[in-house]
Amino acid sequence: MKSTAIVSISVIASCITSNALAAPSLSWERHKIGTTTYEACSIFDVNNDGNLDLVSGGVWYAGPAFEAPIKICDIEYVSEYYDDFSDYPLDVNGDGYLDIVTGGWFGKTLRWRENPKGGGGLWTTHDIGEVGNIERGCFWDMNGDGVVEAVPNLPGNPFVIFELERDAAGKGTGQFKRYDISPVKQGHGLGYGDVDGDGRGDLVSAQGWLQCPADPFGAEWEWHQEFDFAAASVPIQIYDMNQDGKNDLIVGQGHDYGLSWCEQGSLADGKRTWTKHVIETNLSQFHETHLADLDKDGTLDLVTGKRWRAHNDGDPGAHDPVGLYYYSLATPEPKRVTIDFGVAGQCSGTGIYLWTADVDKNGWLDILAPGKEGLFLFLNKGIISE
Repeated sequence: MKSTAIVSISVIASCITSNALAAPSLSWERHKIGTTTYEACSIFDVNNDGNLDLVSGGVWYAGPAFEAPIKICDIEYVSEYYDDFSDYPLDVNGDGYLDIVTGGWFGKTLRWRENPKGGGGLWTTHDIGEVGNIERGCFWDMNGDGVVEAVPNLPGNPFVIFELERDAAGKGTGQFKRYDISPVKQGHGLGYGDVDGDGRGDLVSAQGWLQCPADPFGAEWEWHQEFDFAAASVPIQIYDMNQDGKNDLIVGQGHDYGLSWCEQGSLADGKRTWTKHVIETNLSQFHETHLADLDKDGTLDLVTGKRWRAHNDGDPGAHDPVGLYYYSLATPEPKRVTIDFGVAGQCSGTGIYLWTADVDKNGWLDILAPGKEGLFLFLNKGIISE
């Protein structure tokens, strides 16, 4: 494995004091896997050998050692960005090997990369559909069939869903069906969850939300313009923060300072309201958010942090220290635990698309964090002994 530094949360947390949790509970090991500057990643068994592998952009690292990068393909490089803004594993062609679904801002096209059945050869890239500038791909099971749909965040372009076509045996065919569900143009930010409590998943964007019809792929979705989150995180998380039975929204500012949650309420006439609760004000570029139970307390944690130089040098706080954090969502006043914080390249932020999985098989979820500062693996060593 690449260079390693044991990260003590108690030491790291002292670097930033606002909203920091006084008694951190988890121990982490930080491993810098590579210096590649892809901003997306995932963790899955590429070659079906039983070991989890690390994938990021144009390379993958074979587990469990993760020593030498193995080339996937060449990816277009434009203005310090690799045009690869998601690396979702999905067996698209039904051959028993996981492929990658991705897309980027500059190519304006959702694509999938064909796994050469775990070998060392290059992966063939196939176009799924031209959709416009892709801020990030999102993946949710929207029809309850156990297979995710691909939903790209397309600022300035309408909402579109891609469903993998499968054969009678349930295997992927290599083709996708496209559904244009609304002419409303998206903002920067996208989330999926039940906003109105009708049991169906809705889509949330930066300026409002789309209400899912009874037939999600056969009818137009109704638009509700109820807020303005500017350049929101991708994803926006839909989660009942105060346990009142109504889902709320967790929103990071992807290109500015700030992290908050918006409480869903209602007036006497039934009109929906949203009340903002500030979580952070002095940390910037919360572009990526991810929900996972890191500490095994039965409650989801919000994993997030700074996307370093998200607009290169154009954002407020672009050159602030990078950081990787999590917030327990056990209470409506989440407190930060800082996993990593410091100089970019020595420490890590989140990139645009991080991943969690139990890489070392010790029963605790680990974090793979990409970005312009390099690719970092954080191994979760569990509860710190007293």
